[in-house]
Amino acid sequence: HVDRPRSADRDSVFTVWEHETRAVTLDDVPLDGPQLLAYPRDPATGTPREKSRLNQILLVRFDPAQLSEETRAVCVAGVVAYSGVCTHTGCSVTEWSVEARNFLCPCHASQFDPRDRAAVIGGPAPRPLPMLPLRLADNTLKVAGPFSARVGAKKK
Repeated sequence: HVDRPRSADRDSVFTVWEHETRAVTLDDVPLDGPQLLAYPRDPATGTPREKSRLNQILLVRFDPAQLSEETRAVCVAGVVAYSGVCTHTGCSVTEWSVEARNFLCPCHASQFDPRDRAAVIGGPAPRPLPMLPLRLADNTLKVAGPFSARVGAKKK
């Protein structure tokens, strides 16, 4: 059974693979990267939704003044959240450009700007990474709504 992202995950907290039992706090997300790979937890059971790559979430934090106005509207304290699945062929976006502070997909070198709604700034990806709105409760990052677009590559 594959547990795909759900709009019902509102208020779900995130968990980092190595710290399955602890929710991700604001202090866990490094300023200016690299990204932190996390998974939303099922809000009813607390179980991480790590059975599908479609649930991979990239968390990164910036000074809010560095974010576009549209990005700032759905971030919390400068933390932004994006799908970790490339929109080109569905590879996992695992790389980080320290110099540019961008996400990089290792499969075909697509680059995404996390400060501007993960806009495509290089490579063959046809669209930005879907964004996940966040909220903060007791210093814990929580899902505030559904993804901004379909997660993964478009079906042919």
